[in-house]
Amino acid sequence: MANLKEVRNRIVSVSSTQQITSAMKMVSAAKLRRAQDAVTQMRPYANKLKDILENLSASLDSSEGVYSKQREVKNVLLIVITSNRGLCGGFNANVIKATNLLIKQQYSGCNVTIMPIGKKANDFFKKSGNKLQGSDTNKSLNELFDDLIFSKVAPIAEKVMQLFSDQQYDKVELIYNQFKNAAVQITMVEQFLPVLPPQQSAKKNTTKEYIFEPSKQFIIEDLIPRSLKTQLFKALLDSYAAEHGARMTSMHKATDNAGALIKELKLAYNKARQAAITNEILEIVGGAEALNN
Repeated sequence: MANLKEVRNRIVSVSSTQQITSAMKMVSAAKLRRAQDAVTQMRPYANKLKDILENLSASLDSSEGVYSKQREVKNVLLIVITSNRGLCGGFNANVIKATNLLIKQQYSGCNVTIMPIGKKANDFFKKSGNKLQGSDTNKSLNELFDDLIFSKVAPIAEKVMQLFSDQQYDKVELIYNQFKNAAVQITMVEQFLPVLPPQQSAKKNTTKEYIFEPSKQFIIEDLIPRSLKTQLFKALLDSYAAEHGARMTSMHKATDNAGALIKELKLAYNKARQAAITNEILEIVGGAEALNN
């Protein structure tokens, strides 16, 4: 009977876990819808802003800009974007793994500093001994996902741009998970600073000339900071949507696994109960036969 009690307790425990994972799946599904709408609405604007910037920069020397100067890479800043919570499969592990791989392979001879956005990245790189940037504002960085709006992200981008213009860092890169769908997240490594030169389009000869007011140089000086702020905001929106997609998928699998485990436990419980009943019947029959003899 002790065996039956243990199996029964396990069934109750797994059932409680299944209810929790199912509730977390439903919450993530609701948040995913809002996050997906936000990132899909943001992408066309960010892409169009990038196209305008490249179209304007095509006729200018991009090295003249403060944020376009190419310097010898000695000091690197990596902006690592993870989540504040776990239970989302390999979402955080993939970003941390990509960051470590980037440090070892590409920036092994450079002074690398990490700017973690998200509690998981902050906890990992603090323990690993890496130099952290923005340690005085880690709390606000971790709380960006509580209310993810452009006005809260813009000051972070401005701070990074100021550090780059002051030549504290020669290169800045973003590492985050890009949202593709609820089941697929793509780990991205994007160069944030210096601004990459405009890509040479195959249809460049068909580009039309326009009269700009004010000048092209003035527009570019205004567009580059705005484009950088938009790029960081889009990366955070992508990561936020990818997080809830990964958590929804993970909790869906956990709920299914809990259901399969409950079936196995119920089968084991029924077998043990049947065996106990059979033993009791055998004892009763054996006692009756002994009394008759």
